[in-house]
Amino acid sequence: MAAKKAYKGRCVRLLSVALTVCSLLLSFCLLSVSAAENTDQAERRLCVGGFAFGVRFGTTGVLVLDTPSVISDGRKLTPALDAGIKVKDIIIKVNGTEVNTAESVSSLIESSTDGANITVRRGDSEITVKVIPVKEDVTGVYRAGLKLKDSMAGIGTVTYVDPQTGEFGGLGHGICEPETGVLMPLRSGSTLKVEIGGVIKGKSGKPGEIKGYFLSERTGNVKSNTVCGVFGFFSDLPDLGEAIPVGKRDEIKEGKATVYSTLGDDGVKEYEVEISKIDRTSNDNKSFVITVIDPVLKERSGGIVQGMSGSPIVQDGKLVGAVTHVLISDPARGYGVFIENMLNAAK
Repeated sequence: MAAKKAYKGRCVRLLSVALTVCSLLLSFCLLSVSAAENTDQAERRLCVGGFAFGVRFGTTGVLVLDTPSVISDGRKLTPALDAGIKVKDIIIKVNGTEVNTAESVSSLIESSTDGANITVRRGDSEITVKVIPVKEDVTGVYRAGLKLKDSMAGIGTVTYVDPQTGEFGGLGHGICEPETGVLMPLRSGSTLKVEIGGVIKGKSGKPGEIKGYFLSERTGNVKSNTVCGVFGFFSDLPDLGEAIPVGKRDEIKEGKATVYSTLGDDGVKEYEVEISKIDRTSNDNKSFVITVIDPVLKERSGGIVQGMSGSPIVQDGKLVGAVTHVLISDPARGYGVFIENMLNAAK
């Protein structure tokens, strides 16, 4: 149903100078969660986030966005496509050499005029094909016909910080390539401070967004990118309040809760929401529905907007989850993820 069509998080402010954080429409993977893990995580006490942070990272391998044609001798040729390379493949080796940047892939292909053996990861399999590059008419360079991506960046919201270790979790969903929806494989990443300049209100059919930009100051490292969030460690801990208990999925109830989020230079604010339609079997990032009922938040942003993804949700004094999506038809409604799912993904 159109009314149920969900936008990713959305809650991520897209930077004009950076790459888009995640596809608004994401295909979700399920995480395996054991009862023992849930019990262990529920004993933790965490500090509530709600503040914005920047994420920048490079990938393990290089994602194939497209297999366009190359004009050679006046003809449109598609060497990569003809060899069997597909959109969403992740190139991990060229001629046996591991690659993590688009530049290294292109360089190795350009020097392999007799053919390049390209190894790709496709799902759970690795496949090696031979691509015969062709000489491009305009540049005179040998091309395979590949459009690639090797890095991502964007702004979201921190959900929690462990005051004992500096470990954090944020976004509530993974960072994905926007054109393909592929969860980007993390090689290395860092977090940065950001400046929030304001918010564009959301409307039916058009989600709003938090406006912001990166500052140069690095604050920590990103260790994993999963369907239930981005995780890492802060080297420079922000000012944190008192740690509170983690709420188990069985403790969450339909009714009022509080969301913590940053929409401007006035810092983290509390807003009232209602939780409904709880799916206690959920292992992904759409565990329950949230509805914004706070008049201040509605007036300020129209509801849930891009950049709020990861905003922590507290109910009865316990951290129970985070904002992950907004419904395209109604910016006042969206989805949340169980905090248990985030903590298990972080492990």
